[in-house]
Amino acid sequence: MGETPEEHYFTADPSVPFKREPLVAEVWGERLDLVSGSGVYSRGRLDVGTAVLFRETTPPPPGRILDLGCGYGVIGLGIARCVPDADVTGVDVNERALLLANENAATLGLADRFRAMLPDEVPADAAYDEIWSNPPIRVGKAALHELLLRWLPRLTPDGRAVLVVGKFLGADSLQRWLGDQGYPTTRLGSSKGFRVLESRQAPGRMEP
Repeated sequence: MGETPEEHYFTADPSVPFKREPLVAEVWGERLDLVSGSGVYSRGRLDVGTAVLFRETTPPPPGRILDLGCGYGVIGLGIARCVPDADVTGVDVNERALLLANENAATLGLADRFRAMLPDEVPADAAYDEIWSNPPIRVGKAALHELLLRWLPRLTPDGRAVLVVGKFLGADSLQRWLGDQGYPTTRLGSSKGFRVLESRQAPGRMEP
């Protein structure tokens, strides 16, 4: 308690003792027994936005998947569990979250197909068939736009990004902005004040 939203993403240090908190997440009919912890987003529970993301979608097809802002790994691990041929990379700037995500992958027997790492550890030539994310909206519009424009160009030509964003946090304006950047975006679903958005590259889109 008492942590600012920015602390969840930027300041947690795994060398500092912290309290682990278990949780159970139901993901596309599969049970995931996970461990979260202090200093990590949505500790001890599955946040509403991610729950909406799962409820409004079906698992992606096999391929290379990026879990952007992976936290303790629930989205990427859910995909790895439900899609046996998926190869999932989790990315986060919070080192404590990465520690938990990789621990959870090992506990679930998914460490061969899920790896969580810092952004700069991702190979420069890595490309993804799909990007899934509950992005850190509260970091601010400029930082969010920078984050998305760093990773969306990693999509394969026929790839897509699936994002869940709170309506009151600017989901509709983000949908328009993504389209303006060359990523036409449609709404897959809406529930409990959240939009689930799907973005694809426009045909002939030029790299920035």
